Amino acid sequence: MSAPLLDSSEIETNRQEPEHDRSQPQAAGPRSSHRPAPPIPRSMRRRPSHVSHQDPFEGRRQRNPEHRLSRLSTSSDDESSGLDQFRDPEKDDLVRDLQLDSRAPTLRGSISGTSLPYAVPERRRLSRLPGELEFKPSPEDIEATAAITTIKNDAPDNRPFPSPTPSPGHPHDHTHARPRLSFRSRLKHFTWAWYTLSMSTGGLSLLIHAQPHQFPSLTPVLGLAVYIINILLFTLITALLLARFFLNTGSFVGSITHPREGFFVPTFLLSIATLITSTQKYCIPSHIQSWGGERQGLRWAIQIAFWVYVALSTCLAVAQYSFVFGRRHSFGLQTMMPTWILPIFPVMLSGTIASVIASTQPPAMALPIIVSGLSCQGLGISVAAMMYAHMVGRLMQSGLPDREHRPGLFMCVGPPSFTALAFIGLAQSLPGSFDVNMDGLLDSSIMLMMAIVGAGFLWALSFWWFAIAVLAVVQSPPKYFHLGWWASVFPNTGFILATISLGKVFQNEFVLWFSTAMSIVLVAVYGFVLFHCVRAVVVKDIVYPGRDEDVEDH
Repeated sequence: MSAPLLDSSEIETNRQEPEHDRSQPQAAGPRSSHRPAPPIPRSMRRRPSHVSHQDPFEGRRQRNPEHRLSRLSTSSDDESSGLDQFRDPEKDDLVRDLQLDSRAPTLRGSISGTSLPYAVPERRRLSRLPGELEFKPSPEDIEATAAITTIKNDAPDNRPFPSPTPSPGHPHDHTHARPRLSFRSRLKHFTWAWYTLSMSTGGLSLLIHAQPHQFPSLTPVLGLAVYIINILLFTLITALLLARFFLNTGSFVGSITHPREGFFVPTFLLSIATLITSTQKYCIPSHIQSWGGERQGLRWAIQIAFWVYVALSTCLAVAQYSFVFGRRHSFGLQTMMPTWILPIFPVMLSGTIASVIASTQPPAMALPIIVSGLSCQGLGISVAAMMYAHMVGRLMQSGLPDREHRPGLFMCVGPPSFTALAFIGLAQSLPGSFDVNMDGLLDSSIMLMMAIVGAGFLWALSFWWFAIAVLAVVQSPPKYFHLGWWASVFPNTGFILATISLGKVFQNEFVLWFSTAMSIVLVAVYGFVLFHCVRAVVVKDIVYPGRDEDVEDH
């Protein structure tokens, strides 16, 4: 029986690839009566999907280091438990250290959260039975292990890193051992968010000075000590941040343009705002009303610092929001966080600063400070109100933030609280002879009455946000420290200060004692957050690759 006839396509394939003809088996039977069997068509031949048609060894050369590292993995879990007596503990410890995830059965998807396009082969057993040859890792395995260890321990900033905060449905992973890094390597992850420590400490010093129930050594000893500590903290944070920028080229531009860390740049100006107001409280006595007093030079310095602060905060608010609006980064509604309010926060605190320093300035200079402070405060609360609409929409659509970010909800307490505080302070700082039309219709007493009414409305809004934030944190407390925990201190400082101001103008002793109790609780919260902040630095929860604000995690 003769072989079947070939069509034109198969004949053309036979001509183009004569080398395959010699490799094909011949048909059974005598040579004289049978023609050789035709070659298998190209479309029916089986080739490994990872091998190129031009180079059969290309797939092996392009194999990833993770794939080669799987040769060093331990045996599968279904091996006989009776072989454990022959295992080598030293080699098992070595394999355990080389694994990227001690809980994962394979290395699939363990680098940068990706999934490999091929199945990881069965893991090889490193322990050996008596008489077996000892397994030694190849040079390729050793090289791959070193590369992956380097990526895991201290990857460059432009390489994706495991998120310090879990994605929805993924647990927070802090099980890996954290190798000790050099000071310079950890300084690379010292972010702008550290200024939240300084501004919280400055807010605490203001709160101590404003307490309605004082004891002899509270303000002149404890408050002054906290004020000096805040100056030292601000200086230390600034020095470390400058060292980071000088030692890592391009890190300054990368930090201010980062989609997450960039929103913490305004905390630098917020820390300066607490320094200006604290200096006014602790260094310029309020009973000195004459401009020719012994503190004239310091008053001029405070006034100049105020106008410079107003200019810088206004430029920052315009520039940073313009950068965000320029579609450099895309932010979805489900990713909305209270940190979006931070760029407008410094210009809003211009009104708070004005309400503190205007009372000790001469009338000719006090009125421009009050007008500019009122304008900046109005700008800040207006933009914050627009951000509140997005925040409520995000909460309605996606629910509360992840548990690690829930303390950030206290940031929504700040804008109405500081605005209420500024309204009352600015009205009380107006000169007694203030009258716009010289007809007695708009004098300082009428302005104070309007300020008290507006402050009461805004205090209620801040209390609403405060209650929501407290319930959210109590419902799911954060487990791992982030610098966002400081949001539970500074905005609440403004809330308590506004409560104290309302209690004083209403002369309500119950409100004043309530504010004193809240102050004690806030001091305890400050100590709690400070303890966990120091502990997080020691155990490498922060200021470490992949665990700070220089990575995106929401």
